[in-house]
Amino acid sequence: MIIIGEKINGAIPSVKEAIANRDAELIRQRAIAQTEAGAHYIDCAPSTAPELEYDAMVWLIEQIQAVTDTPICIDSPNAKLLARILEEGHVKKPGMVNSVNEEGDKCETIFPLIAGTEWNVLGLTCDQDGIPYVTDKKIEIAKSIIDKADKYGVARENLHIDPCVMALSTMANAMEDFENAIIGIHEYAPTVKVTGAISNISFEMPARKYINSNCMAYAIKAGLDSAIMDPCNVDIMSTIYACEALTMKDKSGRKYNRAYRKGLIGQKKK
Repeated sequence: MIIIGEKINGAIPSVKEAIANRDAELIRQRAIAQTEAGAHYIDCAPSTAPELEYDAMVWLIEQIQAVTDTPICIDSPNAKLLARILEEGHVKKPGMVNSVNEEGDKCETIFPLIAGTEWNVLGLTCDQDGIPYVTDKKIEIAKSIIDKADKYGVARENLHIDPCVMALSTMANAMEDFENAIIGIHEYAPTVKVTGAISNISFEMPARKYINSNCMAYAIKAGLDSAIMDPCNVDIMSTIYACEALTMKDKSGRKYNRAYRKGLIGQKKK
């Protein structure tokens, strides 16, 4: 499982305050904690007013790169801003671009810049009409993004498709929709990775950690490849390691045992 750490996001009140006050220590601590917990990428999402986003993004990137070599996932709904960050070379090593979709020319803006490179990119299954509530429509959008990636020379194995996990509180078949989307995308393009913001499914539900952990388990069984999540959450990380062992993605449970010895699952180290 490829883990995209979600803890540096301006939508989180403490991070929003840290960005406003340029509190480097809080950002750096979160970058280190996510790296030590096993994140493969660290999401960098200012989530600020548009006129402040570029400066905030550059500052966040500087803080993350000051304390860790973990690749950065530059995160913004503004494809032009993401393109500027790429073109100006603020990120020292290839990471991930989050995100493109079928609204406007986002794919056409980002794909030419990362074609033939080691940069990964995340594609959302939404378009000018928003996020569809029908699984087949999500798969249709995913196919279009995949075809554009092929056209521009973006390697399929560097493409992560997010079928937009829906909230169980508003969509009773949210888990079924997620599973079927994972399966359908892999049937069309087996080497494309499928990802998801797992915690979306428990929005406005009580005891959210149980919904999230079980969603992760079902999604892994369906073929989930990566996830946007909190790697410092022992419950969800324990679910990942256990499910990968049970589904033989982690043969003989070696990763599970190693994670336990490191204190990444089960009881935290004292």
